[in-house]
Amino acid sequence: MPTRTPILQTPPTHISEDLYRRARVVIPDGVNRATVDRDPRPDYVGWGRGAYVHDVDGNGYLDLNNNFTTLIHGHAFEPVVEAVSRTLKDGSCFSNPTVHEINLAELLCERIPAVEQVRFVNTGTEAVMFAIKAARAATGRPAIAKIEGAYHGAYDWAEVGQTGTPENWGSPEAPFSVPCYPGQPRSVTDDVVLLRFNDADGARRRIKAHHEQLACILIDPVPSRAGLLQPDEAFLTAVVETARQYGILVIADEVLNLRQSYSGASARFGLDADLIAMGKIIGGGFPIGAIGGKKTAMAVFDGQGGRPLLPQAGTFSANPVSMVAGFASMRAMTPEQFERLERLGDHLRTRLRQVIAKYEAPFSVTGSASLFRLHPRLQAPREYREAYLSRNEADTMRQLGRHFKKHGIILPFGAAASLSTAMGDTEIELIVDAFEKALVCEELAA
Repeated sequence: MPTRTPILQTPPTHISEDLYRRARVVIPDGVNRATVDRDPRPDYVGWGRGAYVHDVDGNGYLDLNNNFTTLIHGHAFEPVVEAVSRTLKDGSCFSNPTVHEINLAELLCERIPAVEQVRFVNTGTEAVMFAIKAARAATGRPAIAKIEGAYHGAYDWAEVGQTGTPENWGSPEAPFSVPCYPGQPRSVTDDVVLLRFNDADGARRRIKAHHEQLACILIDPVPSRAGLLQPDEAFLTAVVETARQYGILVIADEVLNLRQSYSGASARFGLDADLIAMGKIIGGGFPIGAIGGKKTAMAVFDGQGGRPLLPQAGTFSANPVSMVAGFASMRAMTPEQFERLERLGDHLRTRLRQVIAKYEAPFSVTGSASLFRLHPRLQAPREYREAYLSRNEADTMRQLGRHFKKHGIILPFGAAASLSTAMGDTEIELIVDAFEKALVCEELAA
């Protein structure tokens, strides 16, 4: 049975420190993901059950990270464990297709209005990459437009503009295509047009000005890394209408935000996408990505037995383990489960705002469905530049994360926190109680 309250080891052991010391010898920077929280070193996980994880030093935590929102059922979800165990006995991967990929593809096509066909890959990065390449193949154009500050994985063109700062992001009217890393080719940044989220007039103007080169507009309906922002209907309308006017495809990145509803984020917020990139929750905790969309847009993958306009392969694409795990996880996410998670999320966000009002604290809350994010400012942001953390604000959020950790809760830094079906009223009270204590904590106030 999962632990229902966090357990903090007293006195702590130091196994994580020893593991990190070993790791830094053989792994650059000591970890394999830049997003892993180190303050000052990572906590190595031993096991997880339900809503909680336990590190190798004997500490238990309520997990609001859920592997970056992937685990919508929490850890070691029994239907997934059973499905994967059965499948492994028959073999983990083959060069031939299996029925499992058809089952998951049918489930996604039945649920998501814009998805008529699906191709599976291994990561969200691959899903976004192949969606962009599909748009290029369909239009014959090289460039893309995307939202300033939005994260879309590790494909060069999708990375541009995700790390802009006040020193280099340019004017509001013409955001600069900030490179993601030193040496990123100028030819890449030249083929990326940045749009500001919720700036409808700016989007129309920028898309029109560059329409001859644009293959697609890449948009996360609720940009998470950029602030977990809520879309304005007028903005989404402006993007879609202008794209249609110039024959530009609209790609919705729902790798993270597919958990917004039973039918996903685009359906929830009224975004008429041609292609949808998916991942995270559709894999049940195993590596996965998928490109879905209308048959007309997906036709570039169909060679009718010959060479398609866009070949797409991958040694582990549609591997049986990810397929059965994803199917078991998604089948358990009924409309009722999505509704329950949304009620839980609404309740949490309301309680957090009540605590903020009670103490007149300089915080705000964004998010919807099972996602939320705290911001160290009174006014909730509507676009990336408003959500950008100054050095002092970043320090405040780091202190808040440390405070939560002391109270047995993992709160992601600079990213969305997520609820899972393993959580209930007990977990909501733990979160609210920790936040209220933080607002009167001298360490945080300092």
